[in-house]
Order: sequence, then structure tokens, then C-alpha cells
Amino acid sequence: LFDFQKFSVKLALKKGCFALFEECGLGKSFQQIEWAYQVSKKTNKPVIILCPLAVAQQTILEGQKLHIDIVKYNQNIVFDNTKSNIVISNYEQLNNIDTSIFSGVVLDESSILKTFSGKTKQLIIEKFKFTPYKLACTATPSPNDILEIGNHADFLNIMPSNEMIARWFINDTMNFGGYRLKKHAEADFWNWVSSWAIMFSNPSDIGFNQVGY
Repeated sequence: LFDFQKFSVKLALKKGCFALFEECGLGKSFQQIEWAYQVSKKTNKPVIILCPLAVAQQTILEGQKLHIDIVKYNQNIVFDNTKSNIVISNYEQLNNIDTSIFSGVVLDESSILKTFSGKTKQLIIEKFKFTPYKLACTATPSPNDILEIGNHADFLNIMPSNEMIARWFINDTMNFGGYRLKKHAEADFWNWVSSWAIMFSNPSDIGFNQVGY
């Protein structure tokens, strides 16, 4: 990994439950694979990566570049503690997966959590409520999309999204159904987000060499 990627992975491992909000092209796939490998090695238990339908095979190939084996999940799979024990599956298969066997979960394209009351979001949060290690990866969260940030905090067991809204936001009368960050709470809110997520669009944003980006 590049130095900025190592920094992000180590930070995510140290926190246990963490979000990588990084721009496209910064190697989130490599980072999540390395994170999954380290969690599996630490816990001697399998880790699952959940991803959109078309991404699974691409992630398996990325793993090969790091010499880390990733296999597609099936209900008859037998885990071997001498191997990396990383499996991958599509979000659409979540109902058919026994999530209790995993010590860690990675959400690839975690913007799937965006819908506040969506069935998939609720299922993900419920299925992995007691999973000790969690990583959410996406390039898309907007500082203005409060519900998406709140849903990530909910998934990561940081804070329920409705509690986040009650603590730092007020109803935006100019935007029906929306919320506005309280003026006096801005620094406190973003310091809180920074305690469980890292956001950057260029390595130089977090103090690393930006050559090639």
C-alpha cells in the first residue's frame, strides 16, 4: 500500500469500527482487503465483504494483486484458519447469510446506507449489530447529506442517527423535511465525525505526497 493508504488502514484497525470516505481512484479496494485480512488474522475468524452485484469478481482480482485470497460466499463454505478466510457476497444475498460467524464486515459502496428508512439499510444494521469489526467505504457522502452520515454512524455502532440529529441539528424551515447544523455546533459535530471516519479527495488533504493524484 501507499503511505496514505497504510495510514488509513491502521487508523481503521485501531478504531475497530470506521468509515473511509475517500474520492474515487484512491485505492479503497486495496485498503478494505488489507483491513479484512488483518481482522481475520487477529480474530482467527472469517470476514465478509459486501458489495454491489458487479464488483465481487473485480475485488477478488484485486486481492490477488496483494496475494490475499478472497472467495465468493456460499452456505456450504468451510473455513480454514490457516488461510485468510475472507469471503465476498452481494448485498442482494444478505438474507441468505449467517452473519453471526463473522468477526468483521466491510461495506463496499456503503452509500447503500443512504436511504433513512430503506429495507436494505435496516437489514444491514440489524444483521451486523453485534459484529465487532466494521468498515464502511464510499466516495460519495456529501457534507450536506446529513442522513447518510447518520446512517453510517448507526451502522458502525457509534450513535443512532436520530440521536445525532437531535444533538447537533434543527429543522430547516427553508428546506421541507431537511435539517440544518446548529451554528454553534459545527466544530463539535465535525470533530465527532472525525473520531470515526476519515474524509479526503487527495492524499495531500491528510498530509501525504500527492504525486500521481
